Amino acid sequence: MNQKIPLFSLVLLIVAAIDSIRTLPTSALFGSSLVFLFILSALFFLIPVALVSAELASRYPKEGGIYYWIQHAFGARMGTFAVWLQWINTMVWYPTMLLFIAGTAAYLINPALATNRWFLLGFALFTFWGLTFLNLRGIRVSARLNAFCGTIGTIVPMLFLIALGAAWVFLGHPVAISFERMIPSFDLGANGIALVTIMASFLGMELAGVHVSDIENPQKNFPKAIGLSVLILLATLILGALAVAIVIPTADIQYVNGVMQTFSLFFNAFHMPVLIPVLALLIIVGSVGGSVNWLLSPAKGLLQAAEHGFLPKYFVQTNRHGTAVRILVAQAVLVSVFCLGMQLMPSVNSFYWFLMALSTGLYMVMYILLFLAALKLKRTDQGYQIPKGIRTASCLAGLTGCIMTIIVGFEPPPDVVIQNKLQYALTIGAGFVLMILPVLLLFAYQRKQKTRWTA
Repeated sequence: MNQKIPLFSLVLLIVAAIDSIRTLPTSALFGSSLVFLFILSALFFLIPVALVSAELASRYPKEGGIYYWIQHAFGARMGTFAVWLQWINTMVWYPTMLLFIAGTAAYLINPALATNRWFLLGFALFTFWGLTFLNLRGIRVSARLNAFCGTIGTIVPMLFLIALGAAWVFLGHPVAISFERMIPSFDLGANGIALVTIMASFLGMELAGVHVSDIENPQKNFPKAIGLSVLILLATLILGALAVAIVIPTADIQYVNGVMQTFSLFFNAFHMPVLIPVLALLIIVGSVGGSVNWLLSPAKGLLQAAEHGFLPKYFVQTNRHGTAVRILVAQAVLVSVFCLGMQLMPSVNSFYWFLMALSTGLYMVMYILLFLAALKLKRTDQGYQIPKGIRTASCLAGLTGCIMTIIVGFEPPPDVVIQNKLQYALTIGAGFVLMILPVLLLFAYQRKQKTRWTA
């Protein structure tokens, strides 16, 4: 009998996939106002996604994930379109995670390598292909690795960072931000960009739903895991971002290695530089663990759609562990191509931000479909139910947050040098078209061939 994923492992699976220390430097750009912005984003995105994911996973305990949820509301083609958005977003997003891992690894060798494009590229490709081969052993191996890495490599460094930030303030060291203004202005070109940054911190709450058939008592444990995860995420992301913001001036924050910048400053100030490589190693372990779920879950979702007629039969093949081998290899090739694109951008920061804005926007389109599906499917008497009066409001709040995030993503952040804002917006728009075009062309081809879709 296959061993099911228990509640504790499920919480770690969700938290490790979302609670990335990687996003703290970009969130720290907004100083003390980040507390308000995180809470606002939680109300307009994280909590609505959590509620809807918990309800749908409980409602369909044998059919987990975006594909099935959207399919029940709008049919197989829309389910396929949604899971394509989830998958292609991951392909665009992965280079940002890989760059962060590579930038952190540089502190184990030479911190100057954190800005060396060829080192970043080589380390990123080595890491991703290694993770791809590891994931061929299936979800249970990945879940165990995720739980282990998430504990020692994400939660421990995050708590350590928060403790160091508290000690910094308590001991009277100079603070780089002011807490006089907690509520920001909503200038599109400045604080409005925080929406993309913080929304990117919350992406992936629904990912564990694809493994609902592997979860122990999913109708009870999945909603519980979602609730616990939301509390852990808000506490660690807010306090962690503040820890970065209080020690590094906004103009000096680096997206790729900003976390190690912060730890290095803390440890040098507290006369503990020997711990710098130790923390670097832990963060690498945690980032690798968090990457595992992002690599396997969207691939499994794409496989679900492929089994209903999407993609050539060549990609449907799975190994004895139930892993879509050919989809994993294909996405490794695609991510490698995106990583190579770094060589064409004016700076690593520019490349990092462009990919984050594009991937977040693509993911938001998928979330729009999720909220619309929840509205159409209405309440159910089976499993977990979102309380009356909150369900519709949550879906509408989520839709508002998604649409605003897409709009703001076309505006570059003030600290990233962009020669032409219109050209940047057009490039983001072109990225959207190129990422969505393949699935639209496939739909057109199948319609022309009168391909039969199964429900």
